[in-house]
Amino acid sequence: MHSYIHKVKYYETDKMGITHHSNYVRWMEEARMDFLSSVGFGMRILEDSGIASPVVSLECRYLRTTTFDDEIRIDIALESYSGVKLVMVYRMTDTATGNEVMTAKSTHCFINQSGKPIAVKRTHPDFDLALRSLVEPR
Repeated sequence: MHSYIHKVKYYETDKMGITHHSNYVRWMEEARMDFLSSVGFGMRILEDSGIASPVVSLECRYLRTTTFDDEIRIDIALESYSGVKLVMVYRMTDTATGNEVMTAKSTHCFINQSGKPIAVKRTHPDFDLALRSLVEPR
């Protein structure tokens, strides 16, 4: 489990003063980028080595609203990894209240610069080993 903090910006809120739902997906990406960097494989490193990891599916459960200046802790974990597919899980919590505001899951594949699927174990064994060591036990 890895944690990332995001403070809600004014521009992320709508006319009603609550965070627009699309911003939570952006925060998931911020947390995912931070997670990958923390294990030594930030997106710059991955892209420079020819790996892209697009989202192939996304599930979100919005539980409570957030507003400007709220501090949100995003706990992120690697749920599963098959060598060609990666599943990340997220839990967002308001740090002031302890209330859970969202849970989510994102699924990613791995492709090369030509957009063709790759098997990370074969093409980038060091990255494969790092991901396998991070899979959260069920």
